[in-house]
Order: sequence, then C-alpha cells, then structure tokens
Amino acid sequence: MAESYTAAPAVPLRGARAAQLPLIGGRLCLDFANTANGRGTEHHTENLWDYPALLAWSRRAGAVDAAHAEALAEEARRHERAAESVRRQALVLREAIHRGFAALAHRRKPDPADLATINNGLAAAMAHARLAPTRTGFEWSWEEGKPALDRMLWPILRSAAELLTAAAELSRVKQCGGWDCGWLFLDLSKNSSRRWCEMEVCGSRAKARAYYARKRAAETHAE
Repeated sequence: MAESYTAAPAVPLRGARAAQLPLIGGRLCLDFANTANGRGTEHHTENLWDYPALLAWSRRAGAVDAAHAEALAEEARRHERAAESVRRQALVLREAIHRGFAALAHRRKPDPADLATINNGLAAAMAHARLAPTRTGFEWSWEEGKPALDRMLWPILRSAAELLTAAAELSRVKQCGGWDCGWLFLDLSKNSSRRWCEMEVCGSRAKARAYYARKRAAETHAE
C-alpha cells in the first residue's frame, strides 16, 4: 500500500489512550477506523501515535492476543524503523477504510483508490490465512512463525472484506452525527434509528448545543 496518509494537526495521545478507546463500531474494521476522530477539524485527534499505541489498541480490540502482542512488542523494539513503517501503512489502510465505509454510510460509492488499498492489503493478508481444525469442524486462523509486525492488520482486512460482502449488514453502517466525531458503527437497533456513536457523548453534546442555540435565539428575539 502506498504511503499517502497525511493528517491534520493532531493531539499526541500515545498507547495509554489507544488502549482505552471505546469499541462501539460493531465490527473490527469499523473500530479500527475509529482510532482517529475529528478529521478535517481543529479537534482532529490521532490515537495511533506510535507502534506501541497501535499494538495496545490491537490487543484491546482482539486483533492480536496477549502472546502475539508480547512477541510483536519485542520485535518492534529490535526493529524500530520497520515498526514505524508498519504504523504508517496501518494509517493509510485505516483512512481508506474510514473513507470507504463513510461513503457507504451516506449511500455513496467508495473511491476506487480506497477499494484498491483495501484489496491490495487483503491480498497480502490472506496469504497468511490458514484453516485450522476444531472439535466440530474448521476455523480461520493465521500462520505462525517469526513475528510479523503487521499481523494485527490481517484480521482487520478480513473484517473489512466480510462486511463489504454482507449486504444486509452493509446497509446498516452509519456515521456518527457529532460534528467533531466522524466515527462509524453498525446500527443494529430494531428500527435503524441510532444516530450517535455513544448517546452519552456525542448525543448529549448535540442536545446541549441545540438547547443553547434555542436559548440564544429566544434571547435575541426578546431584545
């Protein structure tokens, strides 16, 4: 994937913040897209500030387990430049996923360049996919061996592919209405009425802004 990611001024929040981000997307790929917010505004916040932050989020979201996270952390300490390259690759992928699903949330077609980024990443990721036997059949797994610094991207890419090919779920992808948010989520409410990533966060802020707007309008009218 070409490194074409450019970010607006961002707040340098490191791994501790990434490990505490709410997982409200409903799918791994959407939660990954939500590791930044406020895109295009002065409130833009980048949470994947370095490779440890990417790894901390990946562990929290279940993209890697504890054993792999520990091995990747050690590999990253030995190969800092390679780890940073993977982080930048992850940001390029994340922005493509965010733009693509945001477009679909607003009933637009994704940019072909963003689909190409996802497709190219998916082709590389699925080369590491394996079928593993279970007690009742088989399940998807990933190859083992030398720690691959981009391992957390493999399940993210598969998640994106699965969601893109699930028509019933794809139609339920929405984008938070918060003006400085932009997070994506799968609306599983019965009447598809969900508007906010979290009602107590963006929903409450919107209600407060609407209240003060009405109050100012009433005061102006009374003058």
